[in-house]
Formats: sequence, structure tokens, C-alpha cells
Amino acid sequence: MDRTQVVEQLPGLRRYARVLTGDSWAADDLVQDTLERACSKWRLWRSGSDLRAWLFTLMHNLYLNQRRAMPSLQRLELEDVQDTLQASARPSDDALDLERCLQRLPAEQRAVLLLVTLEDLSYEDTARILDIPMGTVMSRLSRARSRLRALMERTPAPVPGQPPVLRRLK
Repeated sequence: MDRTQVVEQLPGLRRYARVLTGDSWAADDLVQDTLERACSKWRLWRSGSDLRAWLFTLMHNLYLNQRRAMPSLQRLELEDVQDTLQASARPSDDALDLERCLQRLPAEQRAVLLLVTLEDLSYEDTARILDIPMGTVMSRLSRARSRLRALMERTPAPVPGQPPVLRRLK
């Protein structure tokens, strides 16, 4: 394994970790943990095999292990507070809206969607990384796309004390 090959994978690992965790600090920690694991397990990587898929597999497994190890704390879900959040109507907030909607997807759907669309991995590589059948990848991807589309098209709830937003219909 060449250091340059690993460095080339950092942007993709960071993107995937950022959306998996929903937090930039936790994402950086996950990337760091992944790189540490890769260094300690470098003998398990078969030369000539797909380094990218191996690193993503390490990251995904670390993420799942960290989630399982978390104490069962009361987690604040976006659905619980979505009516109290005020969304801006500025076009620059589309990226934030997309990120919020991605976080509302079930973790298994979000992982498949990110690996296939954002990281441009094949269904076969995604199935190998997540250790699931390829049919499950296709099913989860379809459900994730449908759910994300529905979440993005949803109109925001009216804010008390503000006039309703009117839409122009042609």
C-alpha cells in the first residue's frame, strides 16, 4: 500500500464520514480511526485489490461498531424538533436542506445512497462494503431516492406569527 494511494482516498472518506455522522468533528474522528485501523491492518489488504473499497469497508464497519457501543442515550431526532426549526427561503440553503434530508433517511438507506451516488461506487462494490446482497443494494437505493425526493419536495410548515408563503400557479 502506497501512502499516495491512501491520501487520494481522503476526500471521499471525508465526504462519506460527514454524511454518515452528520457532524464534522465526528466525521474527522471517524476518518482518523479508519486510517489508524488501515495502518494496523495493512497486511489484510490484498495488493492489487480495490484499496478504495477496502477503506470504505473499514470505515463503515467502524461506524457501525461505534454506534453499537454508544450508551443508549436519548437521541434528539430531527422529526422531534422539525416544527420548531425555522427554514430560510434563500436559495443558498438548498445544500443545508439536502443535508438535513439525508440525515432523516434510515442509516442503511443513507449509506447505500452515498456510496452509489456520491462516491460513484458500483452496486457490486457497495454490496461488498456493506456486506449485503446486491439486490438489497438496489432495493435500498430505490427507497432512499424516493424518500429523499419526498423529503426535498415537502413544503415547510407555516411559522406562527408570519404570513403564509404564497405560491404562484400558472
